Amino acid sequence: MARDYYGILGVDRSASDSEIKKAYRKLARKYHPDVNPGEEAAEKFREASLAYEILTDPEKRRIVDLGGDPAEQGGGGGGGGGFGGFGDIFDAFFGGGGGGRGPQSRVQPGADALLRTRITLEEAFVGVRKEITVDTAVLCEECSGSGSASGAKPVPCQTCSGSGELQEMQRSFLGNVMTSRPCPTCQGTGDVIQDPCNRCHGEGRCKARRDLVVTVPAGIDDGMRIRMAGQGEVGPGGGPAGDLYVEISVQQHAVFSRQGDDLHLTVRVPMVDAALGTEVNTESLTGEPLGITLPAGSQPGDRIRLAGSGMPRLRAEGAGDLVAHLDVVVPRELDDRSRALLEKLRDHRDDLTEINREGDGQETLFSRLRNRFRR
Repeated sequence: MARDYYGILGVDRSASDSEIKKAYRKLARKYHPDVNPGEEAAEKFREASLAYEILTDPEKRRIVDLGGDPAEQGGGGGGGGGFGGFGDIFDAFFGGGGGGRGPQSRVQPGADALLRTRITLEEAFVGVRKEITVDTAVLCEECSGSGSASGAKPVPCQTCSGSGELQEMQRSFLGNVMTSRPCPTCQGTGDVIQDPCNRCHGEGRCKARRDLVVTVPAGIDDGMRIRMAGQGEVGPGGGPAGDLYVEISVQQHAVFSRQGDDLHLTVRVPMVDAALGTEVNTESLTGEPLGITLPAGSQPGDRIRLAGSGMPRLRAEGAGDLVAHLDVVVPRELDDRSRALLEKLRDHRDDLTEINREGDGQETLFSRLRNRFRR
């Protein structure tokens, strides 16, 4: 039973070429292996590609409208009935089956393209429109993708009589076997362009450099990709273009580091400020003043969290947190006045230097490190 190629693409039998192209691109974006991995999605992508290839070929579409299936035409070979999958065996050994597959469509979908671009953490925080330069195959402007200098339609290939294949008799341990291979003159399409375009040489596409603008959303993270539909490679014969994927690389920042949606920074304060408490002033990623309040008695390694002051969440409301890690600086050298004041403070307090014992409820530097490695 012939497959319903119109139903696969979800279009009417009277659909125009542009409607078929639009339907195919919608399915390709949904089921492309780069976007939707999995065997079921891969099978749907293959079905959609086959349906697009057939319905954009006038002769193959005519066969479909007559109730036939171009993908099944020419199978079997003389005397091959009843042997099931022998065609696949011939393919594996001799590069061709007992019968022809028919000509391939000259118009093929284009491949996807990948480009990498670098942005700053500030740009990732607020979002940015980035100019990029792309070198891909584009539709030939001189022939509008037809591949012909005059715009004439291709004519049947005389070498293969329009079949797209050449059959040869080969002797093997199975006896004389008829094999088929793509026609070298027409490259398996069954037709040739008599007056190839001088610019694209009959390809319908040519390499060109383009300047595009990609919109980078706020909150994007390092390694994420942005898809620009229809901006990839134009296919052979002027086929529909694939997609362009822009991979984002975020540069390291001198002050802030990112973990998920949170921003982290290290605040170095003198021990006196840690003991008495203080206000540390800095700037946010947008250049606005940012104050961090250190409470009295702050200890080395303490973390101060400012809720909602981190990176904006991508495609969601709200933002992460800003986490300040406290580094208490103990002076290595003291002048006479500073030493006298510290000695006076030591005499005033009755703190004793002692060895911490396990289980006394006080966490030391070494126990903090040990517990961190145990996690």
